[in-house]
Amino acid sequence: MKIRSLFALAVPLVAGLLPSLSAIAATRPNIVFILADDMGFGDVQALNPASTIPTPNLNRLAGEGMAFTDAHTGSAVCTPTRYGLVTGRYCWRSRLKSGVLNGYSAPLIESERPTIASLLKANGYATGIVGKWHLGLGWQKLPDGTIDFTKPVTHGPKELGFGFSHIIPASLDFPPYVFIHNGRITAPEIEEQPAQPFPAFLRQGERGSDLVMENCLDDLLAQATGFIRDQAAGKERPFFLYFPMTAPHKPVLPHPRFQGRSGLGPYGDFVIQVDWTVGEVLKAIEEAGVRDDTLVIYTSDNGSYMYRRDVTPDHVEDASVQAYRPEHHTANGPLRGTKADIWEAGHRVPFLVRWPGRVQPATRCTATLCLTDFFATAAEIVGATIPAGGAPDSFSFLPWLEGRRPDVPRPPVIHHSGNGMFAIRDGQWKLVLGNGSGGREEPRGKLFEHPYPLFDLSLDLGEEHDIAAEYRDVATRLEQEAAELRQE
Repeated sequence: MKIRSLFALAVPLVAGLLPSLSAIAATRPNIVFILADDMGFGDVQALNPASTIPTPNLNRLAGEGMAFTDAHTGSAVCTPTRYGLVTGRYCWRSRLKSGVLNGYSAPLIESERPTIASLLKANGYATGIVGKWHLGLGWQKLPDGTIDFTKPVTHGPKELGFGFSHIIPASLDFPPYVFIHNGRITAPEIEEQPAQPFPAFLRQGERGSDLVMENCLDDLLAQATGFIRDQAAGKERPFFLYFPMTAPHKPVLPHPRFQGRSGLGPYGDFVIQVDWTVGEVLKAIEEAGVRDDTLVIYTSDNGSYMYRRDVTPDHVEDASVQAYRPEHHTANGPLRGTKADIWEAGHRVPFLVRWPGRVQPATRCTATLCLTDFFATAAEIVGATIPAGGAPDSFSFLPWLEGRRPDVPRPPVIHHSGNGMFAIRDGQWKLVLGNGSGGREEPRGKLFEHPYPLFDLSLDLGEEHDIAAEYRDVATRLEQEAAELRQE
């Protein structure tokens, strides 16, 4: 059965824009970029009317701005997506060809590489990051090889353009579990955190005594809203805040005040907390008096790890995840697969943009974009020149925000799975360069193993029907284009 959806595209379309919007002046806005951790396309009611998890703040954000229905992450897992977002460069061009870093890993972003923060800082912005880093840090070590938590990190957000930072090293299930404020660990004491099973999944390792898992998202929110208030009060220069949240990624530990709210278990409760957190950020922007001067973007680093409800434990890698899945909610909507997969559920994500005076409220755009495109978009917004060699995989989507078509079409998007499988997306066509999911869903398949499946996403969003044999010319062209893009 072919899946048809209101999100299936025939041609890129922006619905309902006023012609005069592109002429409205709104130069050098504040920029707040909110990145959820493992939130699926179907978790947002504004994108998935069938969802029974209330997301009033995200719905409001969509109603006050533009919802992109064909937005993708640079990878189906978190570290490479974050690398691409911050640098405008696909992570598979770096040393990390598959998988993710852990909390102890060496820095991934090269010292000399331009970042979105360094670009905006050079153009007069106050820059800050609050939340999950997961891009490696320059830890200082004791003679026995363990981390010296009394010393600052030597290669982190500060060295890459962020004037203010309050981060955790990696995902909240990776030790060391510590807050790092402007390069220094805040913990008065380091304790040993025992391992815990899903849904409160944690790996054994060091934990700062001031980091309580259930309170972590609230603590980060306080830092994020504080940064907004402080910068807005100064009014000396525009600000950029990158707020990569820690949820609804495991450990699935919503704060007690949210537990039981969804009726769908801890994952549903965590989605509600994420939505509330976004609402608090929007409230802080409004109370600071900078709503009309602030561009807000909300998205996720990859799809949800929750499997579709019609999949049985025999067909999944981790039956414990299956046991805790919401019974009346499909986190990835109608999409095939899950986080880490090359299938659409791995990398198609919510993408909501509010920019008063420049983005018409309650509009939708079906243009295909990638999170790597934020770099070039921000550069165009502020009138900045991207440094030579910077952001090679970034293409501005500002024209779509303003309701006009770009002068030059965006080249095909390259997708990448958790284990390194590629796919190429061009218009309605998607060619997978392997013969499986490349991630968690069985069969995982092998990289570059023929025959490559081809899908027409305008008719088959669920990727159920391989039509490569019927459209051999399209498959051959896409295979050649993918090889050229990878070899650049």
